[in-house]
Formats: sequence, structure tokens, C-alpha cells
Amino acid sequence: MRRSVSILTALALLFLLAAPCFAGSAVSVQARCAVLMDAESGRVLYAKEAHTEARIASTTKLLTALVAAEQAADLDIPIAVEPQWTGIEGSSIYLKPGETVSLRLLLYGLLLQSGNDAAVAIANIVAGGEDAFAALMNRRAAELGMADSAFSNASGLDGENHYSTAYDMALLARACLANDTVREICAARTARIGERYFVNHNKLLSRYEGCIGMKTGYTEKAGRTLVSAAQKNGQTLICVTLDDPDDWRDHAALLDYGFAAYPRANLCTQGEAFGSVPVSGSLIPSIAAVASVSAGYPLGAGEALERSVALSADLAAPVRPGLVVGQVRWSLNGTTVVEVPLVSADTALTDVVEPLSFWQRIAAFWQDLF
Repeated sequence: MRRSVSILTALALLFLLAAPCFAGSAVSVQARCAVLMDAESGRVLYAKEAHTEARIASTTKLLTALVAAEQAADLDIPIAVEPQWTGIEGSSIYLKPGETVSLRLLLYGLLLQSGNDAAVAIANIVAGGEDAFAALMNRRAAELGMADSAFSNASGLDGENHYSTAYDMALLARACLANDTVREICAARTARIGERYFVNHNKLLSRYEGCIGMKTGYTEKAGRTLVSAAQKNGQTLICVTLDDPDDWRDHAALLDYGFAAYPRANLCTQGEAFGSVPVSGSLIPSIAAVASVSAGYPLGAGEALERSVALSADLAAPVRPGLVVGQVRWSLNGTTVVEVPLVSADTALTDVVEPLSFWQRIAAFWQDLF
């Protein structure tokens, strides 16, 4: 308990156990598999065959981009294109052997133009080869909790050991939204880098107000796949459809449903006080316990959360700001859905004066003389 908490630690402790979804007759889609998820909490608001394994085509490139952005120390180092990175099957940004590119250019070509050659180049630059990069992809997917997924390439071309689920892809989308580089690129409608001009294939960016990306995909075996995200009134929703012949309409319908049926309820703001904790050994008798991060949760009609606060019984000085001193929890139908660490707001120093050393006494003597 007596250790400072960073923002990343606090965010890691801000968790959700997904509550039941309500597909019902409120909305229907043509997709074989679909998920609508609240990005902040992870609550599933709609599901259809959410955990059914399926081909995901070029939505794979979200994971490719995330791994590359996390692994690369510098996205702008010039790199010469190797011949084996060119002429790749499917969509392309038409890399030429010997030309100079950067990882940043390749990421824009990957996510906007869906270049398979960009995917192969990224895999080789980051990991030295496609097999090694696929190992990084699978490791990262496991860390994200994508329990029903496997990846064998960076582009999303069909393979027996290359699949995911709508739910797992929503987990991936949450991680992509939390990465500034990937989030920014996914949201770009167009981009000019050097002599190349990219146009985003995601039509929802212009068709749906508040859309902030993310990635389209298609192969003959996978059908149309789409991962999207949109923001409204401080809330971000993620939508995933796999094998969906009418994905633009279905995403718009699901996003409209989510924003209307499950608006975000603000639970706390960073720095908000939730009581105080006694402090012993200090002139300050107690110190405020405040929320380490802001938190919200999507609530449907008639739903209400119950709140509980747990604080440390006592603290011993010295106490510094950011020390974890408790938790505040919210539960829905008896299940904890959000937990936020509470931290000390201020400093409480010890009231014991340490004796001066010999040299400190000499310094004090001369200070008194002059």
C-alpha cells in the first residue's frame, strides 16, 4: 500500500468485468459475428457470435500497427526497401526496391491504403522476418486477453492458423485507441508523406459523425470485415463486424444504438476526494484520499451502480502525494465493474526534528553571527 502509483498503474487497476449484453430486438445486423463495446470500461453492449473464430482479413493490420508502434524507438529513421518486400499479393502501396521509406510512411500505407507490401516491410524491419513478427503479434494478443485468436502473418491474408473473434478484435481496438500513434493514423482521412498520397478506405470517417477510425478488411473467404470507433458526449464506442455484406449500415446502426441506449455516466474525476485517512507522527492529523484517475461507465435504462469506499486505517508519516491509500468500487447487480485507486492528495511530514550534525551546528553558529 505504501508506494507511489503512476498513471499507468492506476489505469491498469481501473478494470471491468463485462456485464451481460442486451442484443434483443433493439438492433439487428447481417454480420455473422459482431460486438459493440464501450472503449473506456470494456462493457459489451451488443454481441452476436462474439466468441466464434473467424477470418479477419486486413483488420489484422491493427495488430501489425500496434506491435510496430510499440516496438520501434523511432518511426522516422530512413530505411531502404528490400526487393523481397515488393510485389506482394493483394492491395499495395507499390514499394520499389531501393527507395527510401520510414516506418511512419509504412504505417500510414498499412492502415489507410491497406498495403500488404507495407505489412511485409514492417514485419521485416521490426522483427527481421514475417515468422518472427507473427510471434510478436501472438505474444501481444495474449497480453491483451485475445484468448481465441492466432496470427500467422502481418497482412491478414487467409491462413489456417490466422483467425480471431469479434470480441478479441474489440479488445485489440481498445489497445489501439490507447496508443497515440495508431489512434492518430487510424483517424486520418488522407495523408501525404513524401511523394505518396494515401486515402483512408474507411468510409465511416465521412459517413458517421464522430467516427475516429479504425480498419477495413476483405478477402473472398473472410468476406467484409470492419473495426470502427466513434465518440459522442465524452463516450467512445468500438464496433466489430466479421463477414458482413452490409457493414457500413450495420456499424452506423450499432453505434447509434449504443450511444442512445447506454450513455456514459460519470463516476468520478481525477482528484475528487473520497474521505480522509488519519496520519500518525505528523502535525497534519489526516490526509485526503482522492481518485487517481477519472472514470465512467455506460448505463442502460433503469440500471444503477452501488458504490463502496475502502480506506487505510492509519498512515505513518512521512506521507507523499500519490501514495495508494484505498480504493473506490462500483458494482452492478452485485458484480464489481469499476475500481479506482485512491491516493494521498498532499504531503504529511514527520513532526520529529532530527538533531543537527556537527557541521550543521557550525553553519548555524556562523549564520547567527552574521
